[in-house]
Amino acid sequence: MRVFGLSPAHIMIALGLDPSLTGFGWCIHDSLASGTARVMAKGRWSTSPKDIWVARYVELREAVKALIDRYVLIEAVGVESPPFGEQFSEGLYALFVMVNEAVWSRRRDVVHFDPGTVKMLTKQDPRQRKGKMFKSDMIEAAKHDTSVARWNADEADAYHIARFAARFWLLLRGEISIDDLTPSEYRAFAREHTFVRGKRAGQTVHSGAIFKEDQRYFRFSSLP
Repeated sequence: MRVFGLSPAHIMIALGLDPSLTGFGWCIHDSLASGTARVMAKGRWSTSPKDIWVARYVELREAVKALIDRYVLIEAVGVESPPFGEQFSEGLYALFVMVNEAVWSRRRDVVHFDPGTVKMLTKQDPRQRKGKMFKSDMIEAAKHDTSVARWNADEADAYHIARFAARFWLLLRGEISIDDLTPSEYRAFAREHTFVRGKRAGQTVHSGAIFKEDQRYFRFSSLP
């Protein structure tokens, strides 16, 4: 049976953020550790609907900055991006922009995962695990991966975002290879497909995030 994971040489401290005005989950993940030590810290922020909207955004932006300042070993960040299409929310997108401004101000590299991708990554292999991932499933997956017994749904989502942000940046660094990826990671990070028939024969489509610099991931650390 193939086992997916990191060798001891591969380390990444990553921050996962699941933005929300009422239940903003965050988690710091240590890729080198095992068990409960994988979770360096976690938590959940909320703002009061009684406060003026702009103050709520600023409060959460400053909380992200303070967290990165406190945990200076954070190398990279994963942020859940808001859904688009029929589920698009102007308010959530505004918060997403503020969160990224905080990450940019601290010059940490960032990768964005939409909600569906986070759930797919947590499955590891959608061919083996069928069906939807509900909040309870995300919590159970976080418990299984860390041995930490107590999670709320926002923290669990943030944990998975941090966990796979670390994997993504380790892949970009060349510290893990495509062969080390789970099926879900390959699909999200590195998938490419070459058509062999029809009008598009010979055309290669790169859908993985590694091909989408300045779209799905940003090297803020390299900016002046």
